[in-house]
Amino acid sequence: MAALSPMMQQYFDIKKQHPDKILFFRLGDFYEMFYDDAILASKELELTLTGRDCGQEERAPMCGVPFHSYENYVARLIAKGYKVAICEQMEDPALAKGLVKRDIIRVVTPGTVIESSMLQDDKNNYIASIYITEKKAGVCFADVSTGTAHATVLTGEKLGPEIISELCRYSPSEVLFNAAILDYKEVTAYIKQQLACSVELLDEAAFAPDACMEEMRAQFGDAPEKTAGLAPESPAFTALAVLLGYLKETQKKGVERLKTVHNYAEAQYMQLSPVTRANLELTETMRGREKKGTLLWVLDKTQTAMGKRLMRAWIEQPLVNVAAINARLDGVEELVGDSVARADIAAALSKIFDIERLMTRTVYGSASPREIYALAATCEQLPRLKALARPFGSAEITALLADIDELSDIKELIFAAVDENAPAMLKDGGVIRPGYNTEVDELRDIVHGGKGYLATLEAKLKEETGIRTLKIGYNRVFGYYIEVSRSFSNQVPANFVRKQTLANAERYITEDLKVLENKILGANERLAVLERQLFDDLLHKISAELPRIQKTASGVARLDVLTALAEVAVKNGYTKPVVDEGDELIIEEGRHPVIEQMLKGALFVPNDTVLDCGDNRMLIITGPNMAGKSTYMRQTALIALMAQIGSFVPTRACRMGVVDAIFTRVGASDDLAAGQSTFMVEMTEVAEILQYATAKSLVILDEIGRGTSTFDGMSIARAVVEHIADKDGGMGCKTLFATHYHELTDLENAIDGVKNYNIAVKKRGDDITFLRRIVRGPADDSYGIEVAKLAGLPGEVTKRAKEVLKVLEATAPNADKVTQLDFGNFEKFAAAPVPSELVDKLTAVDVETLTPLEALNFLYELKQTLVK
Repeated sequence: MAALSPMMQQYFDIKKQHPDKILFFRLGDFYEMFYDDAILASKELELTLTGRDCGQEERAPMCGVPFHSYENYVARLIAKGYKVAICEQMEDPALAKGLVKRDIIRVVTPGTVIESSMLQDDKNNYIASIYITEKKAGVCFADVSTGTAHATVLTGEKLGPEIISELCRYSPSEVLFNAAILDYKEVTAYIKQQLACSVELLDEAAFAPDACMEEMRAQFGDAPEKTAGLAPESPAFTALAVLLGYLKETQKKGVERLKTVHNYAEAQYMQLSPVTRANLELTETMRGREKKGTLLWVLDKTQTAMGKRLMRAWIEQPLVNVAAINARLDGVEELVGDSVARADIAAALSKIFDIERLMTRTVYGSASPREIYALAATCEQLPRLKALARPFGSAEITALLADIDELSDIKELIFAAVDENAPAMLKDGGVIRPGYNTEVDELRDIVHGGKGYLATLEAKLKEETGIRTLKIGYNRVFGYYIEVSRSFSNQVPANFVRKQTLANAERYITEDLKVLENKILGANERLAVLERQLFDDLLHKISAELPRIQKTASGVARLDVLTALAEVAVKNGYTKPVVDEGDELIIEEGRHPVIEQMLKGALFVPNDTVLDCGDNRMLIITGPNMAGKSTYMRQTALIALMAQIGSFVPTRACRMGVVDAIFTRVGASDDLAAGQSTFMVEMTEVAEILQYATAKSLVILDEIGRGTSTFDGMSIARAVVEHIADKDGGMGCKTLFATHYHELTDLENAIDGVKNYNIAVKKRGDDITFLRRIVRGPADDSYGIEVAKLAGLPGEVTKRAKEVLKVLEATAPNADKVTQLDFGNFEKFAAAPVPSELVDKLTAVDVETLTPLEALNFLYELKQTLVK
């Protein structure tokens, strides 16, 4: 068997180090893939599969992509769940002796992407690290593109659901974990079925205390427990250390960017289960998984990419600290009160670049000249932004202004170094501003005006020597030379060195001419190298100011979010809620924030809500389908959530105590992938609520018990109501409970704290009109048949349904009450009585002996019999 070529042997040596990644192997102007990688990539990227001689009889399968546009191809592979190792040429091929040195410069994984072309501006891209030990879990989420990390410790018997709650909160695109997580089947099932992210089970050696301490000291100094705020014995310390080790292994450089660690307690934020987040459609709709139609769509009027990401984070992490909530509300209130300043601030914010992610690319050394110039343009806006916000005196705005540094030194440094018309790519040249570096200016003059230099030198030599016929020429053999006719050979200076004798002239060179020649011929190459060096130096100087710039980015993002919330409040007619430590949730004329925007000018009917942990802790809501029960309950939950992120709310007035969690059981759906029916899914969600809700929670329950027989469902629904409403043995939390089991309305008289409400309906004959107004008392009817008619059921079906209903109501016990029964044991359509004469004729006829004409006549007789 023939030996591999040196280049192909080099490829295999590098590939062995990364067998599970697709290797992008740099050859000239392309990244090439070989063998299995080439076959896979050609299918996934729709590339032409070719071959390359590799020293053996069979050619190596090969495909490739241009190096200057590789990001698009890597992004497509990452989106499909692959990891890509980038192998770069480590030396100039023109200067290399023998085989060009190559090495891996970076491994791109779903959680380590930093390229703007691969990221969503309005969404963080998190990588998670989970370390489980002794009923504790250290959890860390980091966004490499912004250099921020969040860490916490989870404890208790409910560890699995708590981990799922955090995963849902941050939605990582990549998760690292130790083997202990395999004991938590619900967590692994959630990661596999709901997150659809990349996973990495790490060796236990990566979690060794000594290795973790070494990683943390390398990142945060000799006292990482102080700088990172995590004790070495904390599982969160280990989770963060392992994450750092993984980043250093895959990114090779730039990991020093991750300096900001936010240590948070789970109790800092409102608990929102994955089901609740989906049902309330906070950031994506249930049906289309899109932004339009969500709370984020309504509130996100931010001007910067940093603000957009922070707005999403605030919505996904409502606060539970009253002081922090009111600080945000006070900031929004100030901005609401000054429309001119608010508009000016928004205008200034619109000119600010995504400096969070730009700083990551700066630290990594991959920022483009145009991006760096945009950083300076951003710095130019900061003094005006601070001046506009300075008159406001709220604690929140004062604090964020203290974080915003005007960065005038960085602005001046960049403006001095980078040309305002700098290209997007450094290799295109023209990056360094004229006047910044003398050698660059000189090289450019040579490149663009080499002939001018020669003409100047020629004139100078003529003047110095007095030789009129002296001229400077060039050929490939000698390069540049000085030609002097023989008649002036006696005037040639001593420093002229003869190189060639011609019939009528002599050709010379001088030291000055050779220096100029080297400058002209090597100017382009030297200019490119020098610009690269100067630009790299600039990036290093900017990177050294990372803490200042990071704090500034944070302050700008917070100001952007507060300004957006103020703008939405004014535009949509929101009011400031009163948030305190009480247990009330009192809403006057509340509206659904999303639906009222989707109605496009149509009137939204507002409704009041009175909930507390005393006499009004459970509202049982009855009324027909489509009347607005679900909308009313969701709007109550959304108003509470909006208040706790620091937003004004769509009400005439609102006063509420902090809610520690929102739980929802809304709608019907099955989970076929998990082998769960509609009823099983419903009961699982109810069980979660009963297990985790506290007296400070808000619970939304919509029609429990529909997926089984009527009496089973009614029994379960009643038992759930009794348990939740029980302040002593149960939960006693604020609850909205919608049902079609009208028997449950009797609970108002049986259980303290239960109140009946219904959605008002106006009926005219067989037609009904939904008034969308919630009023005290139970509904007087279900109006199911009328709703079915509105939905488009054929008239004969609804007519028959009314006939069946009359019979059932007449024969049912307690016929004066509205009931809902299981129709499973009833025939869908009971047959009408058939005349006996008709039966006799059909029995007597011999169909097989009838002629066609006799059959037609017989059919006519039957019809006449029915008419009688």
